[in-house]
Amino acid sequence: MPQVVPGENEGIESTLRRFKREVSKAGIFPDMRKHRHFETPIEKRKRKALARHKQSKRKFRY
Repeated sequence: MPQVVPGENEGIESTLRRFKREVSKAGIFPDMRKHRHFETPIEKRKRKALARHKQSKRKFRY
């Protein structure tokens, strides 16, 4: 979990900006979006198949 300690003369805006940067570096937002709602096994298979299809198209493109 990212942690940011504010400096003595640091404003709340810059502290919040540093915290947001640390959270984005840690990759929390994509994980949070992924777990936002329940995904049925059928939906999960479809999503993974679509990702494989996109990956293969990207792989063979020149």
